[in-house]
Amino acid sequence: MMCQSEARRGPELRAAKWLHFPQLALRRRLGQLSCMSRPALKLRSWPLTVLYYLLPFGALRPLSRVGWRPVSRVALYKSVPTRLLSRAWGRLNQVELPHWLRRPVYSLYIWTFGVNMKEAAVEDLHHYRNLSEFFRRKLKPQARPVCGLHSVISPSDGRILNFGQVKNCEVEQVKGVTYSLESFLGPRTCTEDLPFPPATSCDSFKNQLVTREGNELYHCVIYLAPGDYHCFHSPTDWTVSHRRHFPGSLMSVNPGMARWIKELFCHNERVVLTGDWKHGFFSLTAVGATNVGSIRIYFDQDLHTNSPRHSKGSYNDFSFVTHTNREGVPMRKGEHLGEFNLGSTIVLIFEAPKDFNFQLKTGQKIRFGEALGSL
Repeated sequence: MMCQSEARRGPELRAAKWLHFPQLALRRRLGQLSCMSRPALKLRSWPLTVLYYLLPFGALRPLSRVGWRPVSRVALYKSVPTRLLSRAWGRLNQVELPHWLRRPVYSLYIWTFGVNMKEAAVEDLHHYRNLSEFFRRKLKPQARPVCGLHSVISPSDGRILNFGQVKNCEVEQVKGVTYSLESFLGPRTCTEDLPFPPATSCDSFKNQLVTREGNELYHCVIYLAPGDYHCFHSPTDWTVSHRRHFPGSLMSVNPGMARWIKELFCHNERVVLTGDWKHGFFSLTAVGATNVGSIRIYFDQDLHTNSPRHSKGSYNDFSFVTHTNREGVPMRKGEHLGEFNLGSTIVLIFEAPKDFNFQLKTGQKIRFGEALGSL
């Protein structure tokens, strides 16, 4: 009887051994991976992680039994070479399209993103030699009247993601997801040309920016979709005295991604313009995004974004205050300031009296020239 039972169990034992051998081999392979350097480990585990998220749920679950854990979706997305892809996309945008191909290509884009070409200064699609010219199209002068009754207007077309007072040195990129004010604007410097006031060690970064007693710090985030008008303008009468360029990633900044990745705006490449308006500190930040490696400021010819010579994690300062120009660059409300390629985000952070009120709702569509708020 014992021999018969063992004979019956023989195939089961052999099958168990065959099933056990792959796990032992995989455990050994993962042990080898654990001894690798971090860059090599990321390179080797990246394809397996992609399969983990692409295959049906639970297909690679046995891997967890031998100690393997997939890279998080956020880390996986951050590992995508968005700067290189955006640089390639920028070069593709510069390629001149044959005359016969322009209308079908631009018509597809117009249909996909809902572009209103009746507002364009030039409605003829054959006029735009390449995609870059089409993205940066100008509007008819009467298409965007500038509101003269309110002190701060929208600098661009887009959607309001968030607005309000800055509290505890944290700013909301979307509701419930914040980023650090100091990480976003960068550390203080002691250069006399910068608009920041002298600080003491006990002051918070937020209090260092508020230059006048009784004022508060406010913020407003505007997302530009691919179909929006891509130029941005001065939101008020102010003087730009300093530019800080942060080379960084070029991840998507659409609202869904902003809810997913904390401090997204701090990771992405951005250009921070700081200065003063009649109520104190004022700043406008143009945040880059995927396929938006090019951020252009019209009066700043030295600015070159998404350049291979700039490394992530650093920043470059430039002062517009010189010995011959002690004021900086004066900007009038509604004046042309800069432009994106495709779509991105504008972040306003400014000082104003406590009775400043936004005339906005979260999620609403807004156009350049419309009121953001006033006293």
